[in-house]
Amino acid sequence: MRKALLALACLSSLPAAAHQAPGGWSYDMACCSGQDCRPVEPGEVTASPNGYEVAPTGEVVPFNSPKVRPSGDGAMHRCMHGGVTTAPTICIYVPGGV
Repeated sequence: MRKALLALACLSSLPAAAHQAPGGWSYDMACCSGQDCRPVEPGEVTASPNGYEVAPTGEVVPFNSPKVRPSGDGAMHRCMHGGVTTAPTICIYVPGGV
């Protein structure tokens, strides 16, 4: 039991790592909490004159928002609370830089 507690204490002191996108690059830990990001489905997020419109939530994320980040694979990705599509957006990764 004592060894198990020591191992758990050591693991909890390691820095948290971000999880990887399907293309192999890592989402930022600040966005994904290690689990909350994934590629967007067609029509889920679209560019509009006011920013990125997120269809499942009705949100509009302005182009210059700190929530907008460059994608590591040329595809759009979205991070949302709990990984639930209808939950608020934490950040959006967009192709072509920011």
